[in-house]
Amino acid sequence: MKPEKPSRNEDEYFAREDAELLRKQRERASVASAEAERKTHYMKCPKDGYDLVSSQHHGVTIETCAHCGGMWLDAGELETVAKDDSPNVITRVFSDALSSFRRSPRGADKHSSGPGHSR
Repeated sequence: MKPEKPSRNEDEYFAREDAELLRKQRERASVASAEAERKTHYMKCPKDGYDLVSSQHHGVTIETCAHCGGMWLDAGELETVAKDDSPNVITRVFSDALSSFRRSPRGADKHSSGPGHSR
């Protein structure tokens, strides 16, 4: 049996190195792609993709979509409001948020389309 030629071991070594380099480059590209994708969705309505607008109501930040009227709370905010000792604080928070949305120019247009308007 003949011993392997040194050049074959070198070829295998460089092939492994190239494969590892390609794997790392693909991994970095995948991470960069995922980050870019995440940024395109930041502060966008999950329902229709329009921009969300943040507003404070009774110490709670509510993100509202000016297009569809959807309202979103961050994790823990509903629990914060629910723990408040004031009666009907949840109703006040959402009523105030809805009132401010309807007073906004886009919100007023959305809700003033008259009879037959459906959401």
